[in-house]
Amino acid sequence: MRLSDFDFDYPETAVASEPAAPRDSARLLVARRGPGGPRREHRVFRDLPGLLEPGDCLVLNRTKVFPARLLGRKATGGKADLLLVRELEPGLWAALSSGLKPGMRLEFASGLSAAVESLDDEGQYVCRFCRTAILGFLQEHGLTPLPPYIRKARRSRGAAADGTAAGDGDRYQTVYARHQGSIAAPTAGLHFTEAVFSALKDRGVSTAWVTLHVGRGTFRPVEHDDPRQHRMLPEWYRVEAEDAAAVARARGEGRRVVAVGTTSTRTLETLAAGPGFSSAAEGWTDLFILPGHEFRAVGGLVTNFHLPRSTPILLAGAFLGREPLLEAYREAVSMGYRLFSFGDAMLIL
Repeated sequence: MRLSDFDFDYPETAVASEPAAPRDSARLLVARRGPGGPRREHRVFRDLPGLLEPGDCLVLNRTKVFPARLLGRKATGGKADLLLVRELEPGLWAALSSGLKPGMRLEFASGLSAAVESLDDEGQYVCRFCRTAILGFLQEHGLTPLPPYIRKARRSRGAAADGTAAGDGDRYQTVYARHQGSIAAPTAGLHFTEAVFSALKDRGVSTAWVTLHVGRGTFRPVEHDDPRQHRMLPEWYRVEAEDAAAVARARGEGRRVVAVGTTSTRTLETLAAGPGFSSAAEGWTDLFILPGHEFRAVGGLVTNFHLPRSTPILLAGAFLGREPLLEAYREAVSMGYRLFSFGDAMLIL
């Protein structure tokens, strides 16, 4: 297995720069596994309830994106663009940026400043802010941390120079987000609406919830041609007792567990391989799912179309199979599907 095995061609115009409106009008490619080889059909996302079976248990990630992108200036006058990844201790953050050096001082709005203390082994800058609590400041001055390829696609289509748009804070957030802590959205969930949830309930599909705060682990590039050498950075998760029990009941009764997104999948598979579903659980997971993984909990997957050579496409390939997945991607590109975080969706059953 080589990383290049998970490459595919697509035109730049296929990169979605805005979400579907309404959310559940996104296109949905359905890929069915099983005897006779993969079968595909093309629907829209609001059809999802009818594509699932009564008794299925749908599991969604309730993490909430915080405005983690912070623009300011270096004391020398140059621009500073920080993506705050994780708070290490009060006032001390690991951040992504470029062109910084230990010892630099950074200035932001309303008198907020930070000193760059070091560059860690993962290429993250460790920055100490002059205040121990900055989440309130971020709510007022921080920007939604949209992926760079969305900002690039917008600029190519005449958007603002920094690639931002009014309403990003709501659009790059699921309607069911509850627990703040992610620097990227669990994007498979962006297509859900209250109408879809109502139809799922009428269909007899139950829901359960997990929280995994999406950090750098999910989107850090795979740098080895042999992806088995890649190391996932850990991300924090929590599953409440009632949700663990709901998944346990579904599994015990032979009902299908359908994960919404790669983050929900990794959380469920982490529990299945470790603490199980008998009680609440929380911790850090560095589970890397790639072809060859034996799925112990997940029997269906709702996901988006992922970047080539990324950890999410490897996970999708593990679930559907590499060649069937790439065939589906090629078909989607030929039919004008919109790709990546704000793009269309897949349902793999």
